[in-house]
Amino acid sequence: MPAPRPPEFRRRAVELARLGEQPVAAIAKDLGISEACLRNWMAQADADGGTNTDRLTSKERAELAELRKDKRRLEVSKTKPQARGGPLRAGERPPEVVFPLVCELATTVSTSR
Repeated sequence: MPAPRPPEFRRRAVELARLGEQPVAAIAKDLGISEACLRNWMAQADADGGTNTDRLTSKERAELAELRKDKRRLEVSKTKPQARGGPLRAGERPPEVVFPLVCELATTVSTSR
């Protein structure tokens, strides 16, 4: 995978392609990138500008990546109780301060039946 290009390089490449003075393939070749890469940059610029609603904006992509990272972190912490202060002994319940909502739900569900 080639090294990522700086944002200013991408913006300028998209501007050159949008001028229409040369074909996109020629501009991409002159810049040392593939035509598909330049077209992807153009589509992303359209999404960021609000003209292409079929694609996520850069801000939405960053937010989605952060949410996925948080989800993975939570899934790992849920499957590894020792990561929260050591393993639990048989029959021992986790401290209520760690899981207040879960404990509250467990007590309301058991009393409502």
